[in-house]
Amino acid sequence: MGTLILFSLLALLVVVLLAKGIRIVKQSEAMIIERLGKYHRTLDSGINVIIPVIDRPRQINWRYTETGFNGEIISIFKLQDRIDLRENVYDFPKQNVITRDNVVTEINALIYFQIVDPLKSVYEIGNLPNAIEKLTQTTLRNVVGEMDLDQCLSSRDTINAKLRAILDDATNKWGVKVNRVELQDINPPLAIRDAMEKQMRAERTRRATILEAEGEKGSQILTAEGQRESDIQRAEGQKQSAILEAEGQAQARIRVAEAEAEAIRLVSEAVKGYAGDPVQYLIAQKYLETLNQMTSGNETKTVFLPYEASGILSSLGGIKELLKSQG
Repeated sequence: MGTLILFSLLALLVVVLLAKGIRIVKQSEAMIIERLGKYHRTLDSGINVIIPVIDRPRQINWRYTETGFNGEIISIFKLQDRIDLRENVYDFPKQNVITRDNVVTEINALIYFQIVDPLKSVYEIGNLPNAIEKLTQTTLRNVVGEMDLDQCLSSRDTINAKLRAILDDATNKWGVKVNRVELQDINPPLAIRDAMEKQMRAERTRRATILEAEGEKGSQILTAEGQRESDIQRAEGQKQSAILEAEGQAQARIRVAEAEAEAIRLVSEAVKGYAGDPVQYLIAQKYLETLNQMTSGNETKTVFLPYEASGILSSLGGIKELLKSQG
């Protein structure tokens, strides 16, 4: 019985040693192995064999966050023998930062980082998560302290870029690559927020007034331009109408003159070869038309004949001789 128990214990010890000597590392994880307290090798993902008791994994501090009952983020630090090589995000609690214009502001930052060298992350820094957190907080104070509050609110991308560059350079010694830094919240004091809101309302009112004035100005300009175009078109129409009217009167006078010339020509041909002068005939005709107009109407009129009226009588005699000769 004693021998059986001894063999059983030895078999159990062998099984335990074998179990201790086989390490299964998951994908995107690494394990640092020390032999008798000195770095021996880094275990990659897959099945790895180590010597129990002599080879031991080196533990590393890791940071986890949990949400409390009041919504507050609680940081929990644990020791673990596996190093996560995936990109991790740390959500740091809000901190008060003083801007260049002496405004105390609450800022909450997020940092996205990845361990690229497990060996450095274990041996170059004692507490990697705590070091990253403190470095981010101090760097954030330095960057924001160089800017005014308005610049902080409108230049988040600039702050993010500066933080990422500084943190990436500082954590390179620790085997860490900082990929991104994001500012979640920037909360100025309540009095500052009220003043900013009043300023924003005043600015919007000013812009609305300017836009309204510019619209009124544009409307007046367009109205004036329309009135000017209307006056130009009206003047152009009146000009064309006057030109056409003058041309019409000229054409009418030309036609009347042509008709009179034709009448004179016909009269001249009619009296040609007969006694009398055609000119006297035409003069007598004009005198008779004028006398007819003067004596028209029911009123009693006194007509004074000028001395030259004897020319009318001679013209009438010429007309009489003409009619006799035609008869």
